[in-house]
Amino acid sequence: MTELTFARVVDDTAAALSLALDRELTGHAVLTPQDALLLDDDGAGVVAFTDGVPTHVHHTETGRGGAPALASLAATGPLRVECYAGDDGSVPRTDRTAVAPGTPAERLAGDDELAARTRDAARAADIDDADANDAGDPDAVEAFLADEQKVEAIRDRAREEARERAEEWGFDDL
Repeated sequence: MTELTFARVVDDTAAALSLALDRELTGHAVLTPQDALLLDDDGAGVVAFTDGVPTHVHHTETGRGGAPALASLAATGPLRVECYAGDDGSVPRTDRTAVAPGTPAERLAGDDELAARTRDAARAADIDDADANDAGDPDAVEAFLADEQKVEAIRDRAREEARERAEEWGFDDL
């Protein structure tokens, strides 16, 4: 049986992963990106944690697991995070869904410090990452790049942010 321990919208994936690590969550978290929140997309990521350390990942829309599932979750902006204590099998704990402890922090949040903290916590909790051979996994990059909608959405967001900054800095008057 699982128990909802936390639910709210956070600024980014680093906040969600840090929350699970700080609370030493053993259970899972459902990460719903802003596109799913605002556009009714079906995609969410489910991350299994042991003592706050991510061990397995599954994407609900694509069915991908492990590093390829992380590629499906790569997005900027706020996301809803729901943390559940206990294991109800929401994430199959298989080789296909396994991730190395620091990989979600690196790939989803781009946060090397959080990745190092997570690896330290994994060592302290004696969590083995030998089965999670996702470091430098080209499949994850290929899976992300193959998702043309996600790549185009990131490009559109980057263009909009560049326009806003140009206006803010007075470059629109040229």
